[in-house]
Amino acid sequence: MPNAIFTEPIAEQVWNLKYRLFEDGTSHEPSIRETWSRVALALSRPESHHRDDWCARFEAALLHFRFLPGGRILAGAGARRRATLFNCFVMGPLHDSIDAIFSALGESMLTMQEGGGIGVDFSMLRPAGWPAAASGNVASGPVSFMQVWEQACATLLSTGSRRGAMMATLRCDHPDIERFIDAKRTPGALRHFNLSVLASDAFMYAVEKDEPWPLVFPLAGRIAPAGAMVCDRIWSGSTTPEPCVAMHTVSARALWDRIQKAAFECGDPGVIFIDRVDRSNNLWYAETISATNPCGEVPLPPHGACNLGSINLTQFVTDPFGPHPKLDLEGIAGTAAVAVRMLDNVYELSHFPLKSQENMARSSRRIGLGITGLADAFAMLGVRYGSSAALEIADAAMKTICHAAYRTSIELAHERGFFPLYRVPKYVEGNFIQSLPPDIVDAIRHKGIHNSHLTAIAPAGSISLLANNVSSGIEPIYALHAHRNIRSADGTLKRLPVHDYAWKLFRKLHGENVPLPDCFIEARDVDPADQLQLQSVLQAHVDQSISKTINVPADARFDSYRDVFMQAYQLGLKGCTMFRPSADKGAVLSPSGGVASATG
Repeated sequence: MPNAIFTEPIAEQVWNLKYRLFEDGTSHEPSIRETWSRVALALSRPESHHRDDWCARFEAALLHFRFLPGGRILAGAGARRRATLFNCFVMGPLHDSIDAIFSALGESMLTMQEGGGIGVDFSMLRPAGWPAAASGNVASGPVSFMQVWEQACATLLSTGSRRGAMMATLRCDHPDIERFIDAKRTPGALRHFNLSVLASDAFMYAVEKDEPWPLVFPLAGRIAPAGAMVCDRIWSGSTTPEPCVAMHTVSARALWDRIQKAAFECGDPGVIFIDRVDRSNNLWYAETISATNPCGEVPLPPHGACNLGSINLTQFVTDPFGPHPKLDLEGIAGTAAVAVRMLDNVYELSHFPLKSQENMARSSRRIGLGITGLADAFAMLGVRYGSSAALEIADAAMKTICHAAYRTSIELAHERGFFPLYRVPKYVEGNFIQSLPPDIVDAIRHKGIHNSHLTAIAPAGSISLLANNVSSGIEPIYALHAHRNIRSADGTLKRLPVHDYAWKLFRKLHGENVPLPDCFIEARDVDPADQLQLQSVLQAHVDQSISKTINVPADARFDSYRDVFMQAYQLGLKGCTMFRPSADKGAVLSPSGGVASATG
């Protein structure tokens, strides 16, 4: 890496705005080295033995952006202010009564006020028009209450709180699913929300067979109308089937097309293949899941929480753009082992907005270790994103991280004990655990494990900018040259030029006039099928999920992208989103040619 820590002006700006510690208006961190020292010192405090040695190892992992803890950790570890170090939360069940709904709203805003993004499943709310017997009125439906969350979040933002991020989910068989799908078609609607449809296997089968699809809601002790069809469903917030009344029936394939068209036109909703999420959950025997964090990489139970970090693969490429470039898998494994310990220590340092969140989080001790800079690493290795060589490299990198993480957590179990929800033999019978090497499975069975989940791949947008604009998460390089909008402390937007990390390194090594090799490819030129295939390869080594957006060119035709979500399902993915830029979506990033994207 070049001698200067910040080689991109925007990186220093992001550090100043988001991660540099200011107390009483003054910072004692003249450079990011002091930020790294603060975070390493804070995360080493829970260590009962060899604390100074661990502090040095933690700081070595942070140096040169090799390991990038989640933004809440970078900003808050070692600070005296009251804030959570956890990025991700899913709120508790949204019970269908006015007092329960507004109590849940209050808990949501408390969580966001302290810096946590949230996910909320609105499936338990009665559909619009359903009678409310107690008041004599009729229900206004889930989408109307999403607007209440939206306004509350906007109010928090206006007070100077960190920008709010929320995920709303709704079941594919909820009677208001069509309203939910169309909820963001109006320009400016629900800007603080990402939306995802919970698509079941039964729904996907009905789509494939072009069958009718009943939209239903639990009777909850009510008498079904005469002649109404009643069926049993395991509804959100429940583990046993309950009688549901079919309110009307739609074509499954038409509903699926509606989801895809809305996603193509306005970026929402995405899809979460919820049965696959449940089947592959390491805590399949102890949890029900119906929502994720705002970017979708961490499916969580009610009141669940997770802290995240990303290994920056660009810092493990030896001889970049040279005759014999190589990815240092041994270095990646060593950093992954240290990172697991760092993220686990966050549990002993962090404040939780709600006691229920603390209890649920500590019962599983989830962490989410992932990667960023993948596309730049491909370029530095002379490999084209989407190629067979790229798939092999990605597979090797994430496998290395996954196995190192699990082995480290097994060692931590000997030192610190099992996570409270650990049960033998149920845990080792989980689908993902069974996919691990036999020696790891055997070690878990005999020695236990300290963390229920260990891997997730986040979008890593801001922290990738901090690391001198490495390609974010597993996304392709968005643009070699771009402009990005950065929100200043006073709320104004500042437009700054940005250059891709790998491109800038190539120019530094080989000069301005050497033609770019074929390994440089921008997102608009990467086939969606290749992006999904890469995500599928990585998912095999990720016990939670992956945040990945299929970027669609502004001038694309719907027919060219109508199969993206179905391809994602057929490849075994847990979810998928797409984004096609337009003038009304509040884009933050635009290449030099002027086409905008919401990546990051």
